[in-house]
Amino acid sequence: MNALRRVSGPSKFRFYSTQTTRPFVPPASLDHLDFRQRQREKPRPTSPSFYTARPEFYDQLSSLESALQHAKSALTACHLLPLPQFAREALPPRVNAWVDKRELGLKLRSTLTTSRYRRVVLVLNELETYRSIAEKAGIAELQEGIRAITELFERADAATMLARGKAKPAKFDEYGRSYTLGKRKTSSARVWIVPVQQPDADNSTASRSIPAATETDTALSALLNPNSSSKNNGPVSVVQILVNNSPLSTYFPIPADRARVIHPIKLAGLLGAYNIFAIVRGGGTSGQSGALAHGIAKGLAAHEPGVATILRKAKLLRRDPRMVERKKPGLAKARKRYTWVKR
Repeated sequence: MNALRRVSGPSKFRFYSTQTTRPFVPPASLDHLDFRQRQREKPRPTSPSFYTARPEFYDQLSSLESALQHAKSALTACHLLPLPQFAREALPPRVNAWVDKRELGLKLRSTLTTSRYRRVVLVLNELETYRSIAEKAGIAELQEGIRAITELFERADAATMLARGKAKPAKFDEYGRSYTLGKRKTSSARVWIVPVQQPDADNSTASRSIPAATETDTALSALLNPNSSSKNNGPVSVVQILVNNSPLSTYFPIPADRARVIHPIKLAGLLGAYNIFAIVRGGGTSGQSGALAHGIAKGLAAHEPGVATILRKAKLLRRDPRMVERKKPGLAKARKRYTWVKR
């Protein structure tokens, strides 16, 4: 048993090999030889981003950033940058249709994440801003150079996509009457707006003596309550709003509905300037009055382009997207639950 036991630790004996695998060469005979290790020369990388995971993406991004820097330097040399805030706000709004993330990844031959896609889009947006500045300043060479870069990243159907969100212009007939369509909830309103004809020369002197505020009040009272005009001794107002061939006050007995219809006319300051005829269908009085107000606002913006900004800021030119929430199964209404009964 003791003979089979292995000795732990390093061996106490040293063994020397008596057989040589190669012939002995004296060191003195090797002095004339150069044993310095020859290092293999590696080819120089074609780009600084060669050792990154996505060299094609970073090469394209670097070229875009260098183009952005050159455009910025050119505009700075022309004393166009830095641009004051009021001048930057006066630039036309930027409308672009860049390619989506998947198509941009195919162009750059790399799979793009959302953060990398946004990084490229930010550079393209800044280039487009510099292009608009160069266009306003009349620097055609710089404008064409930036345009040649940005159009490489635009969608093939850019014109169709940009025209998709634009509102269709109002239709005018040969008599100058506009036709618009307004919607709210499930109601729709077809609105015809006719400009009020100017008074004759005989009555022009009499109309000048009436203050503007009095005319506005008279027109407003005639619209909200047409029966009140018969009690006055003055001339009957020709301004009217007919809804489904009925006066406004008759069709909408609730004052809030009438106020909603008159609101775009009062906001634009055009009381007494137009006759309005409408056909409304669907929904209740609230939805119909909102649809009528939407159609009136669109028609006034077509007749008077100067008031379009006021109506747009008041959110009267866009359809109100709020709708009644659908009923859910197991609930009394959209969110109301039935009363819990213990037994």
